[in-house]
Amino acid sequence: MATTPENGAEAAGSFPPFDPSTFASQLLWLAITFGVLYWLMSKVALPQLSDILEVRRDRILSDLDEAQRLKDESEEAIASYEQALATARRKAQDIAHVARDKAQAEVDAEQARVDADVGVKMAEAEASIADTRKQAMAEVSSIAEDTASELVIALIGTKPTKAALKKAVTAAEKAA
Repeated sequence: MATTPENGAEAAGSFPPFDPSTFASQLLWLAITFGVLYWLMSKVALPQLSDILEVRRDRILSDLDEAQRLKDESEEAIASYEQALATARRKAQDIAHVARDKAQAEVDAEQARVDADVGVKMAEAEASIADTRKQAMAEVSSIAEDTASELVIALIGTKPTKAALKKAVTAAEKAA
């Protein structure tokens, strides 16, 4: 029980940390505690913290190096892909050109064959027309001779000679 002024005893002095008589022992214990804590921090805690920080720094640097390596590999892969894609496009264009040239050659060959067939058929048709015309002209001469003979008979009443009829028809053909 604390003594109070009422029961006759005087109250004990001030708060112990503020008591000037205990300052020396407090300062001694402060110095001892500070020294022990400083020693513990410098010999135990700080080396462990610096080791942890160094390991983290090394891991970060290693991760950055790995990331750079992977970035370089991906850039190489992209460049390789783009080169392969360009090569494939060139090959596809070459194949398309070859196919187009081959198809054009086939079309040209077929066109030449058709033109030759048409030329042969045209020559045959022209020859047939010439023959038909020649035959028709030969018949025209005989028809003209017959008609002229009938006209001379109707007009003059005498039948002309074959030689005279041929001569007259030939002269008329040349004049036409």
